[in-house]
Amino acid sequence: MVLVTGGTGLVGAHLLLHLIENGENVRAIYRNLNKIQKTKSVFELYKKVDLFEKINWIEADILDVPSLEIAFVDIEYVYHCAALISFNPKDEDALRKTNIEGTANMVNFSLAKEIKKFCFVSSIAALGDLAPHETYITEETDWNPEKPHSDYAISKYGAEMEVWRGVQEGLAIVIINPGVILGPIPKTKICEQGSAELYVKVANGLPFYTLGNTGFIAINDVVKILYQLMKSDIKNERFTLIADNIVFRDILNTIADVLKAKRPNIHANPLFMNFLWVADYIFSTLFFQKRSLTKATAKASYSKNLYSNEKIKTALGTVFSDVHQYIQEVSKL
Repeated sequence: MVLVTGGTGLVGAHLLLHLIENGENVRAIYRNLNKIQKTKSVFELYKKVDLFEKINWIEADILDVPSLEIAFVDIEYVYHCAALISFNPKDEDALRKTNIEGTANMVNFSLAKEIKKFCFVSSIAALGDLAPHETYITEETDWNPEKPHSDYAISKYGAEMEVWRGVQEGLAIVIINPGVILGPIPKTKICEQGSAELYVKVANGLPFYTLGNTGFIAINDVVKILYQLMKSDIKNERFTLIADNIVFRDILNTIADVLKAKRPNIHANPLFMNFLWVADYIFSTLFFQKRSLTKATAKASYSKNLYSNEKIKTALGTVFSDVHQYIQEVSKL
């Protein structure tokens, strides 16, 4: 049997569908029964709701050791997708606890239960920092602790260290480091997770664009590669998953065109983005509002890191979906 954590998130929900479509016997853990509806909405979106009933749901938490004891019964393979994603400095402790301690618990149980293979969903945020002579960030790029990193990036890097510890103790693993994962365009609020926030902002008339770039990938490619890696003989390797490095303005324009919304038309340069996050901090502090822009997200919006996907293409012969075409396709769902 296969165990999936984070089954109510974007990656986890699509992975559950992909696994069941391929005849796998699947168990998924949940913390809040109401959130299972998010996963069901994904199955409904693809008109596969009948397959949803094949999931063996069990209440558990990656931070609750006794509940994991039950979740791991009869498990042979583990996909660890659960994580806290936040760039708010106030969430530093929660990020470290969920992403690092939670992953350590999953690794420990996988070792104790002699799991055949463990897959960890990390992030390009946990990849290294470019040296002056380097152009592309790869799986081998060194992490420089002297350079600034977001609390989220540090937590995912720390989680990876727990997974590599598992390797030293005999656990077979694969790690993926996906870029920005684009999923379906939300039809209802219950679907608004992950990249859906980007769609919603553009639909609501986002006025600003930046000329920074990062790696993007379609959710269908992510889960397909996850499954292929787990079924392959590949072990104890990590892979960067991006379809392409794309300028933020171009992605926003594609989304705007598909949604028949106005394209963002105000260039937010680095100076302006830094002003915005400071203003957002002051506003959220004074009025006790949730942060909508942090220093980390502002910096990411104008950074121009380039990521290489050559390793996964060589390993599996992967041909990625065109991200712009994917956005057009999911608009028809």
